Amino acid sequence: MTLLKEELAVNLRGRDFIELVDYKPEEVRYLIDLAIELKNKQKAGEIFHPLQGKTLGMIFEKSSTRTRVSFEVGMYQLGGHALFLSGNDLQIGRGETISDTAQVLSRYLDGIMIRTYAHRTVIELARGATIPVINGLTDLAHPCQALADYQTVLEHKGRLEGLKIAYIGDGNNMVHSLMMGAAKLGMHISVATPEGYEPDEDIIQLTEEHAAETGSTIHICRDPKEAIADADIVYSDVWASMGFEAEQKERELAFANYQVNEALVKYAKSDYLFMHCLPAHRGEEVSEGVIDGKHSIIFDQAENRLHAQKAIMAAIM
Repeated sequence: MTLLKEELAVNLRGRDFIELVDYKPEEVRYLIDLAIELKNKQKAGEIFHPLQGKTLGMIFEKSSTRTRVSFEVGMYQLGGHALFLSGNDLQIGRGETISDTAQVLSRYLDGIMIRTYAHRTVIELARGATIPVINGLTDLAHPCQALADYQTVLEHKGRLEGLKIAYIGDGNNMVHSLMMGAAKLGMHISVATPEGYEPDEDIIQLTEEHAAETGSTIHICRDPKEAIADADIVYSDVWASMGFEAEQKERELAFANYQVNEALVKYAKSDYLFMHCLPAHRGEEVSEGVIDGKHSIIFDQAENRLHAQKAIMAAIM
């Protein structure tokens, strides 16, 4: 019996997947468990087509490797079809309102995934659409990646509750979703960033409110050694995310002491896992020895984008 037949699954049908804050802790964990189930079915060669005859429209205003391939392959494996829609090719790029685009696409498609810059674009798209909308990434949040990340941790550690994740680097969209995911899953997260690069204050406050419900803790600091102390998981991301490339040199100076390297990871637990959402700049935010070392699970993360997103699509579409 698939998890898609459980009572909880009914509550997810037709929902948007925009931010993890919109989902209850048991719903987040359900999606992770469903992702693992779908992964096992795929590995066993079992054909499972819950989205037979359905089509996902994929809007890309930001380029991608993992997002494009994983969503397209995921829809195929679920029995559906994925349609690539470049932001430059849509009428939205010539001034059509987001609401009009959403309403038109809702007449053709069964779901929309969008990877874009402004978070408000996804919000407006979801408000105008009558079909589920999935946030493939915005400047504010990256919930699909966070869900895949915590699936990966569960597979390697056998549990999530009580584990500590240390994030070293820019307080960007990635850490926002990791913080909310940790809060929903009963994990502890410690974030070290240079001054001026902290996570969004509103996101911190919102995350702390949800953390109180599950016993999670959220810690923001300056010192990477403080953040990484006794960590089960060490996480890094590029210093200049897409859209911030013009600040590369400035950020290299600001983050000079925030590289995850062999000296820093000595402060983590001896069986720590290293994670990175990719693409990575070896020699900048992380040393080659760490990212290519025995503790690194970066390609397991990348693979699980496929399975976590299949779980999202199967559940809400």
